[in-house]
Amino acid sequence: MEIIILGTGCPKCKTLERMTRESVSRIGVEAAISKEEDIMNIMSYGIMHTPGLVVDGKVVMSGRLPSEKELDNLLTI
Repeated sequence: MEIIILGTGCPKCKTLERMTRESVSRIGVEAAISKEEDIMNIMSYGIMHTPGLVVDGKVVMSGRLPSEKELDNLLTI
C-alpha cells in the first residue's frame, strides 16, 4: 500500500502524518508512507483543503482530521 499525506506543514498536516503512522502500526498493514508538501503537487490531486490523505493513488479524505476508527477503516479498505 502506498500512502501520501498532502499538506504544507501545518499542525493538522503533521497530526495526520503521525496518526497515519500509528494506524498503520496498529492495524499491521504493509505501507510506504510519504508526505507531499509542494503546493503545486498537492493541487494536482484536486483537493482544496489540507490535510489530505491519498491511498494507492486515490484521495480518500481531505480538509479535516479523521477519528482513529475512521482512519483505521480508510486504511483497511
